[in-house]
Amino acid sequence: MLSFGIVDDDAVCIRMLQSIIEKGWLGEVVVTAENGCEGEKAVLGANPDVLLIDLLMPEQDGIETINHLKQKGYCGKYVMISQIENKEMIGKAYQAGIEFYIHKPINRIEVQAVLSKVNEQWKIGRYLNEIKDSMAKLSNLNTNVGNLQRKQSVREIMQPILRDMGIVGELGSKDMIEIIEHLIHHDQVESLPPLKELYEITARTHHDPAREVKAVEQRIRRAVMSAVSNLANIGLTDYSNPKFEHYAPLYFDFQDIRLKMKEIDEKRQPGKGKVNIKKFLQVLYLEVLDNRRNQQYK
Repeated sequence: MLSFGIVDDDAVCIRMLQSIIEKGWLGEVVVTAENGCEGEKAVLGANPDVLLIDLLMPEQDGIETINHLKQKGYCGKYVMISQIENKEMIGKAYQAGIEFYIHKPINRIEVQAVLSKVNEQWKIGRYLNEIKDSMAKLSNLNTNVGNLQRKQSVREIMQPILRDMGIVGELGSKDMIEIIEHLIHHDQVESLPPLKELYEITARTHHDPAREVKAVEQRIRRAVMSAVSNLANIGLTDYSNPKFEHYAPLYFDFQDIRLKMKEIDEKRQPGKGKVNIKKFLQVLYLEVLDNRRNQQYK
């Protein structure tokens, strides 16, 4: 469970946020403070996973407090709270290191939605750090090169995964392979960059990169939507099929799979549907990383 800190000069706001977090089972509030100076000391002492901090406070504002905390080694995630709409101020807050923004007056639904995203990112970050630590330890082992088996390439690892989901022949799958190969080659072990930057990886050698980015996006979306349809068909035929049980909840939001299953079962015309492309690529990347890590244990 995530631990939270709240720094805000409005005591009512602090109580509201604490209530939303703890009654919504989003985590535990371990420290609160009503000004930046006090909050800085309290946060360094309690070291919460996530800090919710007001942008405008007397004496020391939120941006100053974040800068001080970063200089002193605090590595938690930052969520800014403010009623300010000034784009320049908000931009400075993002530059300082905030990852999400909650508007005042406090809205329970917005807070729950934002903190759920923070929770998901935190879990992914922790998993990636575990992989990073494991790989660092493995790299320090003295290995008998003569006894090493040839490691599978990224392409060789990905093809069975894409084949299981029925999209190995899709053009978008070739783009995915190139993206994951690039990330692995450049030791990308943190959260993936924005989708546009991922698409630019395959578009960079094209004579018209800007136009190709859009084409890459469309190809990957078609491939992922095909995977949704294929898995939905498998689930309708055999809900306990190992491929369905593994890939459907891991790569997709399961409600999207259920909607597609219902659409197929009722023989309705296929709709546009929605799918979380970033999640699909993130999980695919993590599965490839995990596979490569396991190869090193053999």
